[in-house]
Amino acid sequence: MVMEGRVSDDLTPRYYALCAIGGMLSAGTTHLATTPLDVLKVNMQVHPIKYYSISSCFTTLLREQGPAVLWKGWAGKFIGYGAQGGCRFGLYEYFKGVYSNVLVDQNKNFVFFLSSASAEVFANVALCPFEAIKVRVQAQPCFAKGLFDGFPKLYASEGTRGFYRGLIPLLGRNIPFSMVMFSTFEHSVDFLYRNMVKRKKEECSIGQQLGVTCLAGYAAGSVGSFISNPADNIVSSLYNRKADSLALAIRNIGLANLFTRSLPIRMLLVGPSITLQWFFYDTIKVLGGLPTSGEVTTEMKGGGRAKDSEKNGNLQSHFSG
Repeated sequence: MVMEGRVSDDLTPRYYALCAIGGMLSAGTTHLATTPLDVLKVNMQVHPIKYYSISSCFTTLLREQGPAVLWKGWAGKFIGYGAQGGCRFGLYEYFKGVYSNVLVDQNKNFVFFLSSASAEVFANVALCPFEAIKVRVQAQPCFAKGLFDGFPKLYASEGTRGFYRGLIPLLGRNIPFSMVMFSTFEHSVDFLYRNMVKRKKEECSIGQQLGVTCLAGYAAGSVGSFISNPADNIVSSLYNRKADSLALAIRNIGLANLFTRSLPIRMLLVGPSITLQWFFYDTIKVLGGLPTSGEVTTEMKGGGRAKDSEKNGNLQSHFSG
């Protein structure tokens, strides 16, 4: 399947800004809500012998550090992943428009992959310093209480390099995740409307459209979590000084463990989180007068085909004021 025509050039900076704000709020709030699961995941990655199961990790952390341990790193998750979400969703929409206009005759998967990868580079540069503090706070009880005392402590001990120690594996984790996540979401939305709903998006109620968004979002998050799990283990290892290099981290963890260590809890964490992100993101878009996300090609009654993205040309009327 190829891109059919150009995306409208009338999409305004305000449109992309609303997408960025929606991504920031949706990602920040959902990652904040899943902080307890993230604490368990990071500790199981960094201390696999001590925390050999979800239940053992949960009970041991509560016994040794108390209930407050489950919310360690919450500020880093809220601010860091909010910044990542703003760049991820806002720039994805922007790059998709740019690449769709330039690569008119290309397979749309290529456009989805290229757009999400381009956006994710900027998103991870924004996230990396917050992730560096968060992982240390969650896995090293004596490192710092949180984000605000962790920043100066890390800078004093490692300088700027300490904030970006895990940038390469972070990119290795999140770029494939983002590419698979956005592509899976786009294709899932298209599949659901064509094969299950069997109506054009604009003929469905807002509730039905958001229901499709949630189903597609869960599929996208589940597939993406498996693809990116090896790099997620490496990130936790490097940030907690379990290894000083990428090659050493891979050797220490083991090839099989890269894919399996903490995978169940990561799928439990990422699937619902991505679902909620897409739901909140599309809700914010709808409240701002925009259509829900996902490129949809639906059968017309006359036998022709129409792309949902073509109606984006009318979005200028929403923002001309």
